[in-house]
Amino acid sequence: MSETKSEAELLKEQLFYKPQHADEVLSDADKVSADEFCEGYKDFLNAAKTEREATAEIIRMAEENGFKKFSKNFGYEPGDKVYFPIHGKAVILTVFGRRSVAEGVKIAAAHIDSPRLDLKPNPLYEDTEIGYFKTHYYGGIRKYQWPAIPLALHGVVVKSNGEKVSVRIGEDAGDPKFVISDLLPHLGAKQSKRSLAEGIQGEELNIIIGSRKFNGCESDAVKLAILKALNDKYGITERDFQSAEIEAIPAFKADDIGFDRSMIGAYGQDDRVCAYPAVVAALDIENPEYTCLSVLTDKEEIGSEGNTGLESRFLAQFIEDLANLESVDVNDALRNSECLSADVNAAYDPTFSDVFEKRNSAFLNKGVVITKYTGARGKSGTNDASAEYMGKVRGILDGENILWQTGELGKVDAGGGGTVAMYISHLGVNTVDLGVPVLSMHSPYELTAKYDIYMAYKAFCAFFKSK
Repeated sequence: MSETKSEAELLKEQLFYKPQHADEVLSDADKVSADEFCEGYKDFLNAAKTEREATAEIIRMAEENGFKKFSKNFGYEPGDKVYFPIHGKAVILTVFGRRSVAEGVKIAAAHIDSPRLDLKPNPLYEDTEIGYFKTHYYGGIRKYQWPAIPLALHGVVVKSNGEKVSVRIGEDAGDPKFVISDLLPHLGAKQSKRSLAEGIQGEELNIIIGSRKFNGCESDAVKLAILKALNDKYGITERDFQSAEIEAIPAFKADDIGFDRSMIGAYGQDDRVCAYPAVVAALDIENPEYTCLSVLTDKEEIGSEGNTGLESRFLAQFIEDLANLESVDVNDALRNSECLSADVNAAYDPTFSDVFEKRNSAFLNKGVVITKYTGARGKSGTNDASAEYMGKVRGILDGENILWQTGELGKVDAGGGGTVAMYISHLGVNTVDLGVPVLSMHSPYELTAKYDIYMAYKAFCAFFKSK
């Protein structure tokens, strides 16, 4: 016999806010779609492990789906699809809408750079007959996480004659890997007394790259043997490292995690877990009312500086190009535009619950997370979205039955972080952060939930279709 709910229970259901687990609300079809969508996402993670590779892969995907390279001297019609590359490290995908850009554009902006180790300009040296690369870490890493894991080398070397040589070693079957050594526990008593932040220091992040000598060489024989191998394969000399960008990143592939395969473990999910859904949403949108932009940007992990980061003017300049095509005022276009800053937030981790404020945290499998503000402590260094825009985004998501939640980045005084949102809002664009919750963020191997990734894709699609 079923029990009738009391008035109080019914009122609680009506008035209380309780985020639901995706398994409680998603249809069987949506669950299957989420798993299928994430197979493509894993392929993207494996192909696009750096900002250069991500840009190239996104352009490949775009061209495969009918996008053409943008020209500011060409007239475009509603439904036309273009891409605009920025120095090989960022790209904007655009689908032209039926309305004039003077009425605003829809922007989904994600970053495609991730924390890593960069080689220094003079990286190669030998010590005690072992060859090493010196590194300079990029972005907010926890240094102790990087020794004793397999590393791959990705990047480019540009010679003085302009020739560009691509480097990608450690990803394919049979490739060598590289590694940073750590002390054995038997000799680590002094090191263990360091703070966790200083357990491994920056100048100790030296990558082991070889140990065999060049026959007949009396000094630096290992270094010479390594340079000979590099010269044979790539035609480069030691001086060529001074005009190179080579990144050391984890050599892990993207994997399913858990007996139920409900999660994905991989390097670089901050923020490619938002970039991929934003890209696919742009590929899938047809004849939108408003012109739609997916902006894939570089340098977010170091403050969005440089000419490929959103601290620069490349997005404003591109929107100005769109305005010029119609001979309308770019300021009107910016003031009327709306943006989802597609970036991740920290997922609640019960193992380390002391740094989270549970009532205002995001959780795995409870959908895409809207972050009204990021910043540190007193909301320093953040965009703080308006109530009006928060309400509009809520309406868009609810109207499409998209599972979503809100979240903050930990307790108020525990730390903080930032996204690209404030740089886009500087242009006068209504902006709020919307992305995927991540466990072990900024580690060499981050975790996300497949349901949340799929909800991000559905959210960007709904946003692009909204009025």
